[in-house]
Amino acid sequence: MADSSFDVVSKVDRQEVDNALNQAGKEIAQRYDFKGVGASIEWSGESIVIVANSPERVTAVLDVFETKLVKRGVSLKSIDFGEDKEAKISGKEYRLAGTLKEGLSSENAKKVTKLIRDDGPKAVKTQITGEEVRVSGKSRDDLQDVQQLLKGADLDFAVQFVNYR
Repeated sequence: MADSSFDVVSKVDRQEVDNALNQAGKEIAQRYDFKGVGASIEWSGESIVIVANSPERVTAVLDVFETKLVKRGVSLKSIDFGEDKEAKISGKEYRLAGTLKEGLSSENAKKVTKLIRDDGPKAVKTQITGEEVRVSGKSRDDLQDVQQLLKGADLDFAVQFVNYR
């Protein structure tokens, strides 16, 4: 019997992020507490830019956007607004920029393999290939245990499982 395997990746569905961004923009345009404060959220190249006239409003817009992301099934760990999430002032407006985090860096891939090696089933093998980690083993139950282990782990990046065979 051949080994079963799956890949651990960190990808973002850009269309879902775009949909969440559009929904947040519509809500901001309609809500009374955002009238006349110049609040907006939009794409700027590959980053997401939030603009308002006070840091509290920027935080409120970010909260609306994060709520929309969660409803659309996008992990909040896949978008990086910086460590402090503090709005920067430019002129009379405050801005907050965030980028999408895609792909497992070699450092994060090593974290995943170490976690599987230390806490996962012993019959499971891992292999880093580019921006993904291939996990293989004889028993599909062991692979499912590894998936549950990674879902329950407190990683600072989003993980998905693809190519399950």
